[in-house]
Amino acid sequence: MNQETEKTEKTEKKALMLKTLNKSNVWDVQENDIFRMWEGADKDSEIRDNLRHYTAIIRSAFMIEEIKEETPIIKSKYEKMGYKVGQVRIDEDKKITWAIKKRPIVRVTDLTYENIRHITAAKLIEVLDRNFGGGWDSLSQSIKDIIESGFDISTTTLPQDRLHKKGGMYEKKVADGFEVLEVQKGTWVEAIFAKVKPEAEKPRMLLSSSMDSDSDEEDDDADVIIEDNYNKPDEDDVELEEPNDDEITEDNYSTMMDLGAEDPDEEAANLSDYSDD
Repeated sequence: MNQETEKTEKTEKKALMLKTLNKSNVWDVQENDIFRMWEGADKDSEIRDNLRHYTAIIRSAFMIEEIKEETPIIKSKYEKMGYKVGQVRIDEDKKITWAIKKRPIVRVTDLTYENIRHITAAKLIEVLDRNFGGGWDSLSQSIKDIIESGFDISTTTLPQDRLHKKGGMYEKKVADGFEVLEVQKGTWVEAIFAKVKPEAEKPRMLLSSSMDSDSDEEDDDADVIIEDNYNKPDEDDVELEEPNDDEITEDNYSTMMDLGAEDPDEEAANLSDYSDD
């Protein structure tokens, strides 16, 4: 980790406040930080109205015991167990005493998606060593998924005398920064290699990129040729050609009734024939 990264992480930790805590970054703070963050909380109406929410976040990474009577004996008892004891103000007229202790990550069942990126590879190997017996495959798939969300994991099983062979996988992995746990399996040994997985950087949209995108769109629009059809008649509005009288014959001309009939009585008689039918 370079100096710039360390400086950024320290700045982020200092910037953490009660309002910005979540179930992931709460693992970055310590007991004294919690008491510091709680100072002045009684003056913030949003915090007062959401005490259970903020307390639940803290409890996800810390064990909290409320001390009803803060006597030197009780305080000493909790401090011997690794707790930090202090007061938090709930409102202007009420203070309570908390004994707070960071939840230990001892067993594989203590690992979560929230805390997996807040431990080192050496710490992971320590946890695995304390819980192992059957090797990597003895872990449940859910635990494997949690571990692999924060670490690159690889395994190999070889006879004891071949595992540390010069130039072999073991030597290369260690040289590449992997921590290793060896699990005995009779005359064979399973080696589990673990290395912190780099966090994927969140994509950032640059202003220049968006400007370039806009200019590209403008260029595309410039290439489009727009036809001027304003004065062009629609297909439905096209005038039909006038019929050519010279081309009209008995075969291609028809009408429903002869509008030129001169005798209306004769025409009525013809219509009456249709009605009788």
